[in-house]
Amino acid sequence: MSTNLQVEKKSKTIGIFRKPLTQEKKDRIAGYLYISPFFILFGVFGVFPIFFTAYVSLNKWDILGTKSFIGMKNYALLMGDPVFWKSIGNTFSIWFLSTLPQLFLALVLAFILNQAFIKGKDFFRLSVFIPNITSVVAVAIIFGAIFGENYGILNYLLSFIGIDPVNWTGTLLGTHAAISIMVMWRWMGYNSIIYLAALQSIPKDLYEAATIDGANKIQQFFKITIPMIRPMIIFTVIVSTIGGMQIFSEPLIFSGAGGGSFNQGLTITLYLYEEAFVRNNFGYASAVAWVLFIIIVIFSLVNLFITKRINSTE
Repeated sequence: MSTNLQVEKKSKTIGIFRKPLTQEKKDRIAGYLYISPFFILFGVFGVFPIFFTAYVSLNKWDILGTKSFIGMKNYALLMGDPVFWKSIGNTFSIWFLSTLPQLFLALVLAFILNQAFIKGKDFFRLSVFIPNITSVVAVAIIFGAIFGENYGILNYLLSFIGIDPVNWTGTLLGTHAAISIMVMWRWMGYNSIIYLAALQSIPKDLYEAATIDGANKIQQFFKITIPMIRPMIIFTVIVSTIGGMQIFSEPLIFSGAGGGSFNQGLTITLYLYEEAFVRNNFGYASAVAWVLFIIIVIFSLVNLFITKRINSTE
């Protein structure tokens, strides 16, 4: 009797595991399998490096020898490093000179391309996006020729109005201005395409009603366009801020690995690169990376706070 009971329980257990899956469960499992490659790659190349960098920042390591735990010493040294603080100042200066004008000009350009009287819109939309897909190295070489001190095109044009040649690569303001123009030229078209997509979602009835009421194009731009696409403006501000804090290619190619003769083009990421791959000080470079991460998080939180305040006042 007991043997039959055990056989019956065993058969019920096997029956549970052999129970066919419903279509809903199959669809759910298939969905997880489809998205799993992204999360696996994100975990390996995204999440793991973040935690590993935090661990490395607490050690002294030249990647060739053994790691020695030193705690927060790298961060303490970083806070007293004048070159690091100069890289922060350079990064904020280039960000201010490039991001704010670039976003405003991108919005104006998108507003113009959205007008009905513009012919060949597809050609102009493609033209403004081309700089974003152009090689950064090629862009830097071209702009290096434009901003050359002795044979640069810009200094040649300035000579016609009596201005002496400007040493763009040897002065603080000149280097920041040149790099900022490079960033603006590369990303203005990209942001204008985003704004253009947002503009096309605005009902045309609003512009028609404003025209009937006597509002000109400038008034329509500030009273209708900007309020209607404010969420997209906030998005581009946050993304451009994150990108501006991580600017690397333009100052590297324009000013060199050291950021110029007196570090006038040295940004945070360029300083991180030098510490890691020139001086092989990976622990210190990891500390720089984490400070940069904290700065970006603070900027994002400030943008979020300002956004909520603006929305609450409406």
